[in-house]
Amino acid sequence: MTPSLLVLAAYVLAVLALGAIAARRAGRTPEDYFLAGSGLGTLVLFMALFGTNCTPFVLVGIPGRAYHDGAAVFGLNVPVIALGIPLTFWAIGLPARRIARRLGALTPAELYSKHLGSRAVGVALFLVFTVYTLPYMATAVEGAARSLTPALGLSPEHAPHAGAAVLGLAVLYTSMGGMRATAWTNVLQGGLFLGFMLALAFVLPGRLGGLDAIFERLEQDGGAQLFERPETGLYSGAALASWSLVISLTVICFPHMLVRVVAARSEAGLRRVCVLYPLALMALWLPAVLLGLFGRAAFPGLEGRESDRVFNLLVEDLAPAWLGAFGLVAVLAAVMSTLDAQLLTLGSMPSRDVLPENPKRGPEKEVRIGRAFAAVVAVAVFVLWRLAPSSIFAQAAVAFSGYVTLFPLLLLGVRWRRTSAEIGRAHV
Repeated sequence: MTPSLLVLAAYVLAVLALGAIAARRAGRTPEDYFLAGSGLGTLVLFMALFGTNCTPFVLVGIPGRAYHDGAAVFGLNVPVIALGIPLTFWAIGLPARRIARRLGALTPAELYSKHLGSRAVGVALFLVFTVYTLPYMATAVEGAARSLTPALGLSPEHAPHAGAAVLGLAVLYTSMGGMRATAWTNVLQGGLFLGFMLALAFVLPGRLGGLDAIFERLEQDGGAQLFERPETGLYSGAALASWSLVISLTVICFPHMLVRVVAARSEAGLRRVCVLYPLALMALWLPAVLLGLFGRAAFPGLEGRESDRVFNLLVEDLAPAWLGAFGLVAVLAAVMSTLDAQLLTLGSMPSRDVLPENPKRGPEKEVRIGRAFAAVVAVAVFVLWRLAPSSIFAQAAVAFSGYVTLFPLLLLGVRWRRTSAEIGRAHV
């Protein structure tokens, strides 16, 4: 068995073991399954939030974009989002956590439907969350399939099997232990992902002859434009401001992110996460952009969507064997840390937000419905992935653009007192 397969087998066993341990620790109530009993401590909460941001969008999409646009990609995102995302955790997450506890809400849609006094709001949010989360989930499967098939020696036509296996594994351990399983595995996966990215960015320059040799190749290929901010397209003034706002405001609007904030054990822990988050994001995005530049120096001439292959090319052709063996696991860690949270969150909504209220539907049945719908979501993601024609960066942009439209509703819903159904009834 090759080193890559050994590491892959160890990773699969580890996440399944964490899922099994979480299942033994979990209670039988929906709150325990969907919210980990509202008991995520600072470390687990931070890694759960950070891990769900470690996606193929960062691993594959950002290096692919930096391959064409150069270092400007770092400035396209990091300066604003490193501060903007934690600010949204405070602006929306803190009051949402308080309201959810007071109303006994377990899902983001249920939180707003109860707070606004309208079940229709919950149904509408469920539909919006589902429509915009599915394309983002498809990017995760695309990133995994792109890396799994060559690493396992499979031909491109076997990509559907790789994608199905990834989705199946995510559904399996998520169903075993609920949010507790996804949060614990995110600690493992976020650490693996960030550690691999930093190690790869540190090791590759030596394999390419040093930084001087890399810059010389880049100068011959793209010249100074790779280190200057373009003045057109996404980098123009209005477009850059718009994109920065979209990225900053979108993250808290993803239901799997908002529900993790709601599951925080304490407000103090959530505030500590807000302090750590900017540092972690910068540590994550810098190597991602550098990998795009290294790929441009090592593999010039890639056009269009071909640049999404640059991460795989660097790992397969240039990374030392010991590090390359962890490359596959890094991809899976990026995929699973997002997929599991999204599957769990979408799975929690039908019984709480869509199906008619039924006193005879007990807690255990709610959990079974959540597990079943998560499996349905996985099938839908697989189908969408096979039909999606655009790049990972473009697919993620679709999701971001859709979710940012929810930001005013989510913010005013928890910050403006007049939106509360309790206030409204008091004035009647």
